[in-house]
Amino acid sequence: MTPAGDDTSTTIPDRDLAEATREAQEAAADAEQAADKADHSADAAAKSAQQADGSADEADKSADKADESADLADESADKSDESAEKADESADKAGESAGAAEVSAEDAKASAEKADDDLASELLIEERHPDVGMGLPGPPLRRSSPFMFGFFAALGVLVAWGLWNAAGQARSVLILLLVSMFIAVGLNPLVEWFMRRGLKRGLSVGVVFLLMILAVAGVGFAIVPVVTDQIDSLIRNAPQWLDLVQKSKTLDELDDRYHYVQKAKDYIQDPALAQRAFGGILGVGKVVANALFNTFTILILTLYFLASLPSVKRAAYSLVPRTRRTRVSILGDEVLARVGGYVSGQFMVALCAGFFMFVFLEIVGLREYAVALAIVVMFTAFIPMVGGLIGVVLVSLIGFTDGLWTGVACLAYGVIYQQIENYVVAPRIMRRAVDIPGAVTVIAALLGGALLGVVGALLAIPCAAALLLIIREVWVRKADES
Repeated sequence: MTPAGDDTSTTIPDRDLAEATREAQEAAADAEQAADKADHSADAAAKSAQQADGSADEADKSADKADESADLADESADKSDESAEKADESADKAGESAGAAEVSAEDAKASAEKADDDLASELLIEERHPDVGMGLPGPPLRRSSPFMFGFFAALGVLVAWGLWNAAGQARSVLILLLVSMFIAVGLNPLVEWFMRRGLKRGLSVGVVFLLMILAVAGVGFAIVPVVTDQIDSLIRNAPQWLDLVQKSKTLDELDDRYHYVQKAKDYIQDPALAQRAFGGILGVGKVVANALFNTFTILILTLYFLASLPSVKRAAYSLVPRTRRTRVSILGDEVLARVGGYVSGQFMVALCAGFFMFVFLEIVGLREYAVALAIVVMFTAFIPMVGGLIGVVLVSLIGFTDGLWTGVACLAYGVIYQQIENYVVAPRIMRRAVDIPGAVTVIAALLGGALLGVVGALLAIPCAAALLLIIREVWVRKADES
């Protein structure tokens, strides 16, 4: 029997042997796998070597092609050099040909001049200048020559003359446009006053235009009854005046000397009187119709200009270069403000004249004519320099029809009020509106009246104020900076 200890000792070596065998097998398996991997790596290396050999062959082929391209480039360069040499030779030949052509042209020109001289000498009937014949032709005309300058200058004068004649033909229309624009610019401050009170421009223009129509209608309703009354009074008093003429000894003596009564009878009995009277009636009707049409046209144009004044200003300023647009817009707005201020100031002066005239007529007893004559004085006050005198003369004539002392009182009041207006009222009001010297006012009114009559006198002072502003801001400032 084997001892227990011996069994254990034999079992342990057997287990170690089995483990060693297993580890050896695993190591052999790992070695086989490593050998397989080595074989695969060797195959891959062989393939890489083959690809490297192929790349080297392709590189050799590319190098061969590059050498061939370089050879071709050298051949092309040689051919280009040959072509350049040929071009130089052709240029030399062309220069020689050009020189020959110039020589030929000079010869041809000389031949032509000689032929012309021969032809001129043949055509001359009387050879006045044997040395040069009729003379050599001069150079062609230049634009800077006096002839061309004179021609275009004369053409410009003719165009200006035609435009001037066209403006003369359309003078009445141009006057209506100027008056309408003047009234629109004058009413624009009133429109802006309503706009500052919260109204929109369209509604403000409508309110101002309605007030304007009401004012014109009020003037008509105030003046027409007075004129009608005066005509009726003239018709009623005509027989009495005729009796006074017949009973006056002084007039009888004048009639004996000048025979004016017989001349009046002959004039009345003249058959052509009816035709002249009818023509006079037609003329008066034509004048009235033209006045109504012009008034209606001015109202419509004023409404249009007043409504479109901002857009018209923007369109006008857009025509100015952008670099100067701001300054021009500022100056333009200031000019329009001066014109509007002048109209507003003149309206206040006229309103004062009409109001005080109404009070005076109420005091002296001409109540039935007070409103109409006050309106007439107010309208005549818009005319510079002579407007007040015209109003005084009209009021005095009406006053003399009522009585001698009434007429004298009206005349004295008119003279005194004109002095107060000229030295107190107008300067205080106009000082804020326009800054213009008195001498410039007088000169502008005279020139405007000579050019366009009453309308010119009305427009002259605001135009002078605008021109004076432009001179101060543009011309004087440039002169100071120079």
